[in-house]
Amino acid sequence: MAPAFVAYAAFVLVPLGMSIYYSLLRWDGIGKARFHGLTNYLTVLTDNDLLQIIGNAFQLVLYFTLIPVLLGLAVAAAIRSHMDGRFGTITRTVLFLPQVIPLVAAGIAWSWMFASTGLVNQTLKAIGLSDWARGWLGDFVWALPAVGIIGAWVLLGLCTMLLVTGITKIDPSLYEAARLDGARPWHEFRYITLPGLRQEIGVCITVTVIAALASFDIVYISTQGGPGITTTVPGLEIYRLAFAHRQVGLASALAIVLMVLVLITIAPVQWFTRDKK
Repeated sequence: MAPAFVAYAAFVLVPLGMSIYYSLLRWDGIGKARFHGLTNYLTVLTDNDLLQIIGNAFQLVLYFTLIPVLLGLAVAAAIRSHMDGRFGTITRTVLFLPQVIPLVAAGIAWSWMFASTGLVNQTLKAIGLSDWARGWLGDFVWALPAVGIIGAWVLLGLCTMLLVTGITKIDPSLYEAARLDGARPWHEFRYITLPGLRQEIGVCITVTVIAALASFDIVYISTQGGPGITTTVPGLEIYRLAFAHRQVGLASALAIVLMVLVLITIAPVQWFTRDKK
């Protein structure tokens, strides 16, 4: 117990305490630091650009969480009866493939696909939708949704595997009894599958919400936060403030605010999806 606590304190509690301390300072990371009180926090909560950046992260939650969880549920329900067959194995392998691809490689590959001459625009032109063709990652309106689709693609495999694993724990006799009572596939999904996967859905939502709010790699590789700050997220802005603009105190304050927002967002999810006995 003691070694575990020492490791936890060294890698979590001490860095957290140092971040809180730095957030109260005006410091460039090299020179003498000056106590700044809560000014950095007031800046985070009142600066329009920083508020937009935090809002961008919450918009990504819609893509990083809703799409993987809903598609994962649909796939898990569809292959439930073919879990041990070749179709189920191939489906699980294909969907989990994005998880083993480095995020940097995924970001570069999708950047090519979303480019003006990329696969997405070529497909749109081929089916007669030339008016929709554009440089997706450079468009002020569509850049953030495009980044969200990249994140959804990466996280879909993880959610599907968690939900497929969870669906195997549901007693098959429940489905047989429901069919004998005349239940349709939708009723089986609504009254057996969804309640049986409550904990797995909670894990999926927790992981994907954290991935959205703390995202960095995909945004940095695909758009670097642009155009303007339309795709800038707190993780990227913390990096810029700390290492490019040398505002360590403000970067730490933004990091602490982000941590609090993650906890506030995740707590209700954990409460609603916990196993209530």
